[in-house]
Amino acid sequence: MLTDAPLLPDTGEPGFGLYVHWPFCAAKCPYCDFNSHVRHQPVDQARFTAAFLKEMDAMRALSGPKTVTSIFMGGGTPSLMEPATVEAILDGIAARWHVPAGIEVTMEANPSSVEAERFRGYRAAGVNRVSLGVQALNDRDLKFLGRLHDVADALKAIRLAREIFPRMSFDLIYARPNQTVEDWERELNEAVSYAVDHLSLYQLTIEEGTPFFGLHKAGKLVVPDGDQSAALYEATQDITSGFGMPAYEVSNHARPGAESRHNLTYWRYGDYAGIGPGAHGRLSQRSLKIATATERKPEAWLDLVERQGHGMLDQEVLDREEQADELLLMGLRLREGVDLARWQQLSGRDPNPEREQILLEHGFIERIGNSRLRCTPKGMLILDAVVADLAC
Repeated sequence: MLTDAPLLPDTGEPGFGLYVHWPFCAAKCPYCDFNSHVRHQPVDQARFTAAFLKEMDAMRALSGPKTVTSIFMGGGTPSLMEPATVEAILDGIAARWHVPAGIEVTMEANPSSVEAERFRGYRAAGVNRVSLGVQALNDRDLKFLGRLHDVADALKAIRLAREIFPRMSFDLIYARPNQTVEDWERELNEAVSYAVDHLSLYQLTIEEGTPFFGLHKAGKLVVPDGDQSAALYEATQDITSGFGMPAYEVSNHARPGAESRHNLTYWRYGDYAGIGPGAHGRLSQRSLKIATATERKPEAWLDLVERQGHGMLDQEVLDREEQADELLLMGLRLREGVDLARWQQLSGRDPNPEREQILLEHGFIERIGNSRLRCTPKGMLILDAVVADLAC
């Protein structure tokens, strides 16, 4: 992998991404419903690496020859991988698909697992963008969220990332219990001062199956109501826009040109291969798309790959109408909106004029010329309802 080429420009096309899922964490956060697992014995990284490479062969057979536009290593905690593991995975991708110099190669990292030597090893392996799971900038809330780092660890990780990688982002979770708009404004202003070019800002959601879900159901964890959440969201937009990092997606903010290329592939409804335990993919075959999903449990996935060459449990064929629905669902998350001609080609129809007119009159959506449709900031607050209306 070439590491020093300048980032290729965003063409506006959906692209083709590779997602690699490392499923292991040092601890499970109480709000997290991602496919992450704690192991108290060292993970056999060589064995998992061999399985990643074997599953790549199966995905390459499904995708055919493609030019990769982005690579993303998520989890779990990919920064628990050895640099040699990362290098082997990136070399494996380059051996199976065309990987131009200058594409975005992102790795997620937790501040508690950050070491300068390891970061430099990832950079040498080909990673040129890191996404840090900071989540809060006060120690009380970090403890509440189950994080293993404190603010000092987070700031150290941010400094190292800025020093070593050309591009860096970090995540924060807001709408936490008892969080006022003033609290969040102070924290976000501090965060923006540390950010280089990108922030991911997520409202705390209570997901079924997590410890927070049980506490919430028992009335022991109270999150902000709808009005308070809306006020926090509006404060988020005001502050980030004022610093030149407007939202380009519901929860993601960037300086122009610094948007996450990999996530844009998802939201523009491009193709991507999902490799590793619990990874999902979308791969086009003629007019159809194949939705892939792999076994979630790491050791069960590993056994499947070693026995049959891949860990896929499901390959669902999506017809054009299903693709149109997914295109709408993903594209309306973006400030650039949805390409109407592409949606009409897939769905075989125009948007329902009566429903569209109602949404336009209420200020929830707007047309961009004759070619695109997008949600307004007001519409983003009820995005699921807007999508449901337009998809009918």
